[in-house]
Amino acid sequence: MFSVYIVRCADGTLYTGLARDPHARVKVHNSGKGAKYTRSRLPVALVYVEQCDSLSAAMKRELELKPWSRAKKEALIRSSERQRLE
Repeated sequence: MFSVYIVRCADGTLYTGLARDPHARVKVHNSGKGAKYTRSRLPVALVYVEQCDSLSAAMKRELELKPWSRAKKEALIRSSERQRLE
């Protein structure tokens, strides 16, 4: 199983990626060995995870989310937080 995830960087920007284990991937990002984008924006915090059935589905979803505006991504994050609380 793969997941698409969004992390909030220390400078407030959002980074979208995919991984088998998003929590482990965040540890890699925070060690400075993750994506080039996040290396200069540490630490990062996991704010959104969406599980996908396959690598292909995760890649398609990642490509769908990456170009979204910040406002649209923030709305997605808020929506997932509300669902967790219900």
